[in-house]
This record gives sequence, structure tokens and C-alpha cells, in this order.
Amino acid sequence: MNFSKELKTGAITLGFLLLGTFVSAQSTQEKKGGQKMTPTESMEKLDANKDGKLSEKEAKGFFKENFAKIDTDKDGFLSIKELEKAPKPEGRGEGRPKR
Repeated sequence: MNFSKELKTGAITLGFLLLGTFVSAQSTQEKKGGQKMTPTESMEKLDANKDGKLSEKEAKGFFKENFAKIDTDKDGFLSIKELEKAPKPEGRGEGRPKR
């Protein structure tokens, strides 16, 4: 195989890897079409053991980054009430520049 062909193959592979990373990094609070998930939908998606609350281990994205702020009763779990009262993540068009 010549160098040019290897370079093209590498570039295509890198492109797919970057695309996969971008797609998987999508906010845990977004549905397809950019709509935000409700607290109930977020709980259903993230609550791996289906106990009705999120541990820090189950939390992802915004919820993991802000776990201590959202866990207002400091019990080590996020309840649906705490998710409903959680600060809203900033999104594009809400004070953050587009990337």
C-alpha cells in the first residue's frame, strides 16, 4: 500500500472517530431535535438500577458536574424533586457561543 492511500484511510478513520465522540458527547438532557428532556425523562434514562433516584455514579453530564449543587438534602442521591429544582444548563443561544 502506498503512503497516500494509508494517509487517506487514516484521515477517514479519524473523521469517524471524531464524529462518534461528538455524537456521544451530546448533552444528557437533550433529545433528538435539540429538545430538552424533562426531569422524569432524565431520571428514566440515567437511573440504571431503577430505584427512583440517581447516585453520583449513575449521574452523567450536567448532573454529574453539578451533583453537589443539585443534591440539596445532601443524602448522596438526586431525587426527581431535586432534578425539577436544579439550575438549568446553559445551551447555545442562551449566553454561550456556538462551537
